[in-house]
Amino acid sequence: MEIGLVIHGPEIVDSGQAKKIIEILSAKGTVTSMIAGTMGKTAVIDAHLENTININRNLKPSECIEECIDTDDVIYLLNHGKNLETGIAFAGMVISHLKRKDEKPIVHIERPGSPDGAVIPWNELAQKYANTIANELGLSIILASEQEKEILLESEGERVVRHLTGVQPGEKILVNGIVVGSATSFEVSIITENGYITQIKGGTLKEHGVEKLHNYEHLVPIDLKSAWVKSGRLRSDNFKARTLKTCELSALANKENRINRRGIRAVIVDHAAEKVFDIVPGADIAVTVGDDTTILAADILYRLGIPIIGITDGDSDGVSHRTHIFPGSTILRLIPDSDDVIGRKILANVFMNKKNMNFASLDELKAMIIQQANDAIKYIKEY
Repeated sequence: MEIGLVIHGPEIVDSGQAKKIIEILSAKGTVTSMIAGTMGKTAVIDAHLENTININRNLKPSECIEECIDTDDVIYLLNHGKNLETGIAFAGMVISHLKRKDEKPIVHIERPGSPDGAVIPWNELAQKYANTIANELGLSIILASEQEKEILLESEGERVVRHLTGVQPGEKILVNGIVVGSATSFEVSIITENGYITQIKGGTLKEHGVEKLHNYEHLVPIDLKSAWVKSGRLRSDNFKARTLKTCELSALANKENRINRRGIRAVIVDHAAEKVFDIVPGADIAVTVGDDTTILAADILYRLGIPIIGITDGDSDGVSHRTHIFPGSTILRLIPDSDDVIGRKILANVFMNKKNMNFASLDELKAMIIQQANDAIKYIKEY
């Protein structure tokens, strides 16, 4: 039997449940595992599971399931939300995006290992598989027919309302990895008009974050129905960071010398840390713009053995977990409210409005960036 396993988020990997369930399913047939989400991929690396779980694709959970429908006999969706309600709401959103939701059995396993963990069969074909895995994991079964699959979305003309679940007052609200506001109540809704965020009910809007999301003067709209929306921290502290490159520190110095002799390939990550796995292949160094982008990208790139040059101004929203920074990195701390301005100057004048460029050496790149930052620099920290 061909089994497709779609994993979402880091918590299910950090808890050890993803590995456990892969082992259980492997006794039933050939398991093909893939994970959706940047932090989930990072967790896979930390758990030494990158040869078991595919982290090379950049697909949404619904797209992963659609691929499995083509190739597998049964599909399992594995998730660990904040609580059972948020987990089921997430799965309901995913299922609602499927074009062929009833062609193959789709079994959702939510929060295994937790007191409120459950198994949800999302179509009739999934019932027998759900019963079996629920018994093996000691979980209860919740019928999908009992859930309001599309309750989180309201749409009328060009106005879209997306309701969030499991939000706690004080939590940051992120859309596509960018903080756009903070929750002030347990009931929070994001509203867009013609693709632009205009209001957060039950929360306060962060105008600067909304500007970033819509790419400032370019006014790029978003599709709130399919956007990645999250509240709270991106990942707990239940992990031990690991780098895929295991060379000694002395060898790292030799690597840098080789880079300087042959030139380097640099990429710029500008408020798009959630896409860093797709941006950095082939890069020797990444220039990161923004405090939270720098914190998150540095942590991810630590796993890949890639240093950063971070452009920050001290306005972190605090959504990231503890950060690891690869040796050879440099952080520029600028005066307040200047990282975006300097970032755009670097993109235009150093990267020539391209996402990646070749430079003669790391020293050359640093000098060009420092020249652009000029009087805005408060201090520079080397790692």
